[in-house]
Amino acid sequence: MLDCTDRHERYLARLISKHAVLYTEMITTGAIFFGDKSRFLDFDQAEHPVALQLGGSDPDAMTQSAELVQQWGYDEVNINVGCPSDRVQSGSFGACLMQTPELVADNVRQMQAAVDIPVTVKCRIGVDEQEPREALWALVEASANAGCNTFLVHARKAWLKGLSPKQNRDVPPLDYELVYELKQAFPELEIVLNGGINTIDACHEHLQYVDGVMMGREAYSNPYIMSQVDQAFYGANEAPRTREQVLLEYAEYADERIRNGSRLNHLSKHVVGLYHGEPRSRLFRRHISENAHLPGSDTQVLHDAYAAMFDVLPEQVQSS
Repeated sequence: MLDCTDRHERYLARLISKHAVLYTEMITTGAIFFGDKSRFLDFDQAEHPVALQLGGSDPDAMTQSAELVQQWGYDEVNINVGCPSDRVQSGSFGACLMQTPELVADNVRQMQAAVDIPVTVKCRIGVDEQEPREALWALVEASANAGCNTFLVHARKAWLKGLSPKQNRDVPPLDYELVYELKQAFPELEIVLNGGINTIDACHEHLQYVDGVMMGREAYSNPYIMSQVDQAFYGANEAPRTREQVLLEYAEYADERIRNGSRLNHLSKHVVGLYHGEPRSRLFRRHISENAHLPGSDTQVLHDAYAAMFDVLPEQVQSS
């Protein structure tokens, strides 16, 4: 998710779940070629398994980018065929590619020949006036014939005309049944369902029909929901880290990043939802939002935010 799933958020997510596959925000080929490669491609080794989501449409540029992604050590490169923003429309990539399945297939074919890591596709079920069953089937069939085995399907249309990117996350109705049918039609492929999934029970329900589920906005706004993932889906026996343990370890990580030039507000924005649903969590969020942006602020803000909730520091909870 743009401006959300950066390397700091992914590090936080990995503190909570050891096994969930993590995805970067969409990174365009232009950013990789003409921007600061380290800024866009660097990640912490603790993040594995981690996939980079790539935005673009030119097979040569996408292939060169995929080669760099592999060199940087990512476990997967994912082609974005779902983002509906104005930016992707002007560049004719993202969800626009639902209209050109053979171009997506060309990208898959060329990228797959150049790298050893999996090349996967994340898509919508259609755009604008497309008939979803026809559009989705055409995309999947073409890309599967080109060598793609895994499709992450956001079970909504994208309306490139008339809806904002924010509205495109909520307004078009979800059609989970269509994605279930896709799995039945292509049983040899790995089909991962995305869109509107916000509980572990819902994950279990969907997994009766598809191979995997992707949780985005809920996992970002309520990150501790991921504490249930390892036991529920990966057979883990050990207890997850407590919220206090996560906060302390993330604060240690943030200290190191701040010493290397990062700003606290870029790090703290990911942790404001850690106590989502807990008593007095509003005080935690408010303290961070009011103080993290101030000049010279450091991770004491995170400790003080916890103290604002419980009148005790998280390390005191750990030692008791």
